[in-house]
Amino acid sequence: MSNAGSNTDGKTEIPNGSLSSSPEEMSGATEGRETSSGVEVEASDLSLSLTGDEGGANQAYPESSAEEKDSDSMDDTGHYSITEESRTYDRSHSEEEEEEEEGEEEKELDVEVQHSHRRAQRKRPNRDRDSSDDERALEDWMASETSVLSRPQWQALRALRERQLGSSSRFIYEACGARVFVQRFCLQYGLERHTGCVNTLHFNQHGTWLASGSDDLKVTVWDWARRRPVLEFHSGHRSNVFQAKFLPNSGDSTIAMCARDGQVRVAELSATQCCKNTKKVAQHKGASHKLALEPDSPCTFLSAGEDAVVFTIDLRQDRPASKLVVTKEKEKKVGLYTIYVNPSNTHQFAVGGRDEYVRIYDQRKIDENESNGVLKKFCPPHLVNSDSKANITCLVYSHDGSELLASYNDEDIYLFNSSHSDGAEYIKRYKGHRNSTTVKGVNFYGPKSEFVVSGSDCGHIFLWEKASCQIVQFMEGDKGGVVNCLEPHPHLPVLATSGLDHDVKIWAPTAEAPTQLTGLKEVIKKNKRERDEDSLHHTDMYENHVLWVLMHHLQQRRHHRRRRDPGVGATDSDSDESLSSSDTSDDDEEGPDRMQCMPS
Repeated sequence: MSNAGSNTDGKTEIPNGSLSSSPEEMSGATEGRETSSGVEVEASDLSLSLTGDEGGANQAYPESSAEEKDSDSMDDTGHYSITEESRTYDRSHSEEEEEEEEGEEEKELDVEVQHSHRRAQRKRPNRDRDSSDDERALEDWMASETSVLSRPQWQALRALRERQLGSSSRFIYEACGARVFVQRFCLQYGLERHTGCVNTLHFNQHGTWLASGSDDLKVTVWDWARRRPVLEFHSGHRSNVFQAKFLPNSGDSTIAMCARDGQVRVAELSATQCCKNTKKVAQHKGASHKLALEPDSPCTFLSAGEDAVVFTIDLRQDRPASKLVVTKEKEKKVGLYTIYVNPSNTHQFAVGGRDEYVRIYDQRKIDENESNGVLKKFCPPHLVNSDSKANITCLVYSHDGSELLASYNDEDIYLFNSSHSDGAEYIKRYKGHRNSTTVKGVNFYGPKSEFVVSGSDCGHIFLWEKASCQIVQFMEGDKGGVVNCLEPHPHLPVLATSGLDHDVKIWAPTAEAPTQLTGLKEVIKKNKRERDEDSLHHTDMYENHVLWVLMHHLQQRRHHRRRRDPGVGATDSDSDESLSSSDTSDDDEEGPDRMQCMPS
């Protein structure tokens, strides 16, 4: 930080120990300044007189005596010649002048040394002050809206004793939510099969199988405990697979999928561990990033797409998909990135996408003529009408549906109480990660949603304690640099993650000691700095986008005019066509191009 601070001040950094430098070092610094004044020999002599080290002076200027000798005679050209008497006379005068100049230079050196001391004393506290200010600002930012870690509720020895005595039948259930296990997470192994980055992970109800989908357009079903694939099949999609989920209570025989091509497909699996076929059940006009399963329902689920449409899909119907709602803010469509069904009230679902609002709908009360069918909306107050144009990349309900977690791009993660009224503020905020380059996931961890887990653009996995908002675990999760998916096991203290790497990583609490969070402060500092730098350029990027839209519109108008006969004015139809075309283009280009993963 001190280097960064000195560079921004535009000052030359003083070497360490300059305040206690020897006269020899100071004379070296003075020699550099005297050279620019054209008195190299005098500065050398001055350095010699201060240090008393003839060898050092000769080493500093090894050619000075030779230059003095050569200056008395040009060479054998005979242009001029200096006699011995004149040389003696000149030497005596020059020695007197040198003695006087030495006295003056010595005084100037003393003054310069004093100035250098003062400058060093001024600059070093400034650098230290800048560094300490930055550190303090970062610590204040991280400490704000957090509380002290509470005393652990789960005690290992007591829990083991109760289990041994038979008085506790929920040992594993309670242990999964224990902080002591979360702080001991470490990588167990990777599941390697895909040839593209892995965009989706999902455990079946029993937790025995794990489904993964990738940019290679394939879905793999893993026996993750034995580290081997059970089944691999082509999804039928034409572009990146974004979701692949086991439908509940289907005997693990049905997997629902969605992808960048906008298709929603269903794969039927046989008892012989092969895929019978996949069929398309819905089609969005933009990419479809997420599916929302209804608990305990093997036939119905929801899908959301960048076309702002939410489909309800019932596999028992001849035409499975029906449009449920088109998400709008006033009259403008809002493309969707995420959707989730409330586990305690399956009629309600939440969506998020290309604006700052978390929207909750009730399937029984959707009236698009009233509030566009929205039951209630949540948003952090500072993001309402903000220039940052925040998007929601992922949202999830807690285990009992009482809380709703939303991750914003290039912002933080916010926790809302789902029972609060429309427009209520968030209740918790989780900081430190970076969500910028991909459509990044977020999730709860623990049987009672005790922790919040998210990936980051820095390649790390962050786990916060939900109640205190403190980071309790910090792991390097992706060599490619971005962690997108985080899937907790339904019954065990196990976490599956994936990102730009082509494998699936399995984590478990097997470390001998709790994490020390080594390197956490540096990573948070880097994430915060990069986020702040990007936010400074966001306005310029937005203005450039608006300018591009206007120029595109003008080019279309010129194109229509060229097709008309000269001298004929623009007709209403042409003008309407131009505006319509521009609006369509603008609608298609609306919002940032959110990538689920880098192209494989």
